[in-house]
Amino acid sequence: VQLQASGGGLVQAGGSLRLSCAASGRTSSSNDMGWFRQAPGKERKFVAGITSNGELSAYAGSIEGRFTISRDNAKNTIYLQMNGLNPEDTAVYYCAGGLRLWRYVKYYSWYDYWGQGTLVTVSS
Repeated sequence: VQLQASGGGLVQAGGSLRLSCAASGRTSSSNDMGWFRQAPGKERKFVAGITSNGELSAYAGSIEGRFTISRDNAKNTIYLQMNGLNPEDTAVYYCAGGLRLWRYVKYYSWYDYWGQGTLVTVSS
């Protein structure tokens, strides 16, 4: 499975962005997937996750209520709608797939596939 993330950019505080992650390859639509982010000099952190059928989702406490994860299996794409952005959201955002067990959705080591990352910069 190959993942291609897009949609990052520069936005002012309070603004919105929608990230996309297009998956290709065998069984891509059957993967539980997630978004992580990594700020400069910091470790990669969980942002949101979604099951293969889209029925369950999970969020990091710091973004819940502002970000929404969704997927369109017909397009083999997951999305991260980000509203109310603040400078602390500045990071490279990575999509991940192939989560081996949903209970570990927040742990990056449990994912098998990673996109290349897309940079989100929020100015104050």
